[in-house]
Amino acid sequence: MALELTDANFDELVMKSDKPVLVDFWAAWCGPCRMVGPIVEELANDYEGKAIVGKVDVDNNPEIAQKYGIRNIPTILFIKDGEVVDKQVGATPKATLAEKIDAML
Repeated sequence: MALELTDANFDELVMKSDKPVLVDFWAAWCGPCRMVGPIVEELANDYEGKAIVGKVDVDNNPEIAQKYGIRNIPTILFIKDGEVVDKQVGATPKATLAEKIDAML
């Protein structure tokens, strides 16, 4: 299951992670986010133990969304060693996201 990331736990769970991280920025009212949500959950299961997969609700965590300049959702950031190494905006197929995670492993 994807981790619930917040303004409070983001640095600890994402920036200090020794594993690559996929962060899905989403909101409950966003249609494309609802399409990507199940894919993110599948990836969390597929990469358990190899990568961190988390979700940030932009309505409840505006600081993190603002820090990373999230203007459109869903936006997925790929973070390795505390640095954003890739970004995907909009609804995206699972295979594309899996390729980007694999590239970080």
